[in-house]
Amino acid sequence: MSGLTLLASGAALAQPASAPMHGGAAASGPLHGGAGQMDMHQAMRHGAQAMQDMKPTGNLDRDFAAMMRMHHQQAVEMSQAYLKQAKSPEMRAMAQKIIRDQKREIVQFDKWLRAHK
Repeated sequence: MSGLTLLASGAALAQPASAPMHGGAAASGPLHGGAGQMDMHQAMRHGAQAMQDMKPTGNLDRDFAAMMRMHHQQAVEMSQAYLKQAKSPEMRAMAQKIIRDQKREIVQFDKWLRAHK
């Protein structure tokens, strides 16, 4: 099993038992929570698809940096979508921290990737 396949299958295993899986009956039902909920799920699906579509380069360091960059971008997009309708002050603060921290790390990944073409 390739590392990318393992990563993709591990994402499904990491979900709590109550979380709807993509394509299941729960996933096809209406999403509660409005635009923020739909945007958050769209960001999650988009990021997962981008990581699955990435072709391995054979350079583990480069592949790790590229995939982690995508993962961090996905976290930023999900947090931004969440903030559209966030109610919990604690979770709002967490989402804002995620955006700030992940953007800073994305810059680091970009710098490393440019230096290691």
